[in-house]
Amino acid sequence: MNLNEIKQLIDLVNSSDLQETIIEEGEFKITLRRSLPQGAVAVACTPAAPAPVVQQAPAPAAGVPADTIVTAQASGLTDVCSPIVGTFYQASSPDSAPFVSVGDSVKKGDVLCIIEAMKLMNEIEAEISGTVAEILVENGQPIEYDQPLFRIKP
Repeated sequence: MNLNEIKQLIDLVNSSDLQETIIEEGEFKITLRRSLPQGAVAVACTPAAPAPVVQQAPAPAAGVPADTIVTAQASGLTDVCSPIVGTFYQASSPDSAPFVSVGDSVKKGDVLCIIEAMKLMNEIEAEISGTVAEILVENGQPIEYDQPLFRIKP
């Protein structure tokens, strides 16, 4: 099951009265559960058995030149990309300090930003520990799915 199929399933659950659905395809199992009061969908993907790891270079995001992504990978930086389409916010409110700034150390699980999508505020967390090397988008900027937001030096 690929990411586009998962996104379609999420859209189906959001547009229906379903509270929960479980889908199994081969060794892959996904549970979609509507549990948040605002109608958000929680996604839990678990393979029934370990799946082989396949690594491939990410496709360049809209507005980001391909050589920029190659440079980031070659320089040892890790891109943190948007998992959804929405609006990027550096802080929890306009008068709050940003979650992170360039040069800040972050640990895996630290909140980096918020992306507003369909009136829901989604916290984006660091997937690795390291130092924020670059912030690639401006506060309040609309962003696309898989668009690089931050570069972290592990």
